[in-house]
Amino acid sequence: MQPIPDHIEDGLQILFVGYNPSIRSGETGHHFANPNNRFWKLLFESGLTDRKYATEEDGKLLDSGYGFTNIVARPTKAADEITKEEYMEGRRELKAKIRQYKPRIVCFVGKGVYLEYTGRKRAPWGFQETSEVPGVLDFVAPSSSGLVRMKIDEIAGIYRELKNYLQSADS
Repeated sequence: MQPIPDHIEDGLQILFVGYNPSIRSGETGHHFANPNNRFWKLLFESGLTDRKYATEEDGKLLDSGYGFTNIVARPTKAADEITKEEYMEGRRELKAKIRQYKPRIVCFVGKGVYLEYTGRKRAPWGFQETSEVPGVLDFVAPSSSGLVRMKIDEIAGIYRELKNYLQSADS
């Protein structure tokens, strides 16, 4: 199964970074395509989008300043199938992408993604005190997976911090 394409360009407001594509994403070629994944609902409920987008529209969000990539490109059924070597390579490639494209914010969709990226042991939700790439803000959000036990309203509240930041920074 082939990796799905990144949706990334210069000047993004937010680059969303997942663990890796699901098997469904690998089959469809679109980010967050698993029907149990709540990502698109979270973007809408947090106010980051004006409607709930379909997974097939992931590329259209570049027009809103939102891009998508993963720390590991290989689709798997579960994140625990990712090897240490894949994480090491993915970390290096992701840092290079962030340095090249310089999004305003990198939102790690899952605390584990951020911890793999940084090598840290802990991180709070939301904006981090320090960033891995100077000039780019790191933001840690709960995973949008249906396996996460947090209530959708609680998760949307954390994502809403992104919307609030963008509004206050642009006013």
